[in-house]
Amino acid sequence: MVRILSVRDGRSRYVQSISVGPHVLPADEPVNAGGTDAGPNPYELLLAALGSCASITVRMYAERKQWPLEGVHVELSWARIHAEDCADCDSNLQIVDGIEMELAFLGDLSEEQRLRLIEIANRCPVHRTLSAQVPIHTRAATVNA
Repeated sequence: MVRILSVRDGRSRYVQSISVGPHVLPADEPVNAGGTDAGPNPYELLLAALGSCASITVRMYAERKQWPLEGVHVELSWARIHAEDCADCDSNLQIVDGIEMELAFLGDLSEEQRLRLIEIANRCPVHRTLSAQVPIHTRAATVNA
């Protein structure tokens, strides 16, 4: 379970402390959005989840196939685009969110292997989750003082 603790202590409006098992990560908004840039913003964390999952999935696949993959470089960006500019959109929305992912593979791989690795990256669990309509159930929790 991922736990996020938001405590407003007067020093920063939006800084969050994210606890995942033994790991603690900061999150914040950039200065131009009222934050202090003490950590990645929520969209950057989302892109990091997608990029790391795609990279790990590609690495596992290449190892299983014994392909000479030496490294994976993933670049991601998120933007809002007008729906009319989105040929793959099945939505009546005027503006939709879009993620661009660019992969570079290091190693002596054939073009066929590189194309297959892109297919595999698009099948990573986070990619599949983001591509699906995932219901999110929100409820109030009891807070113990």
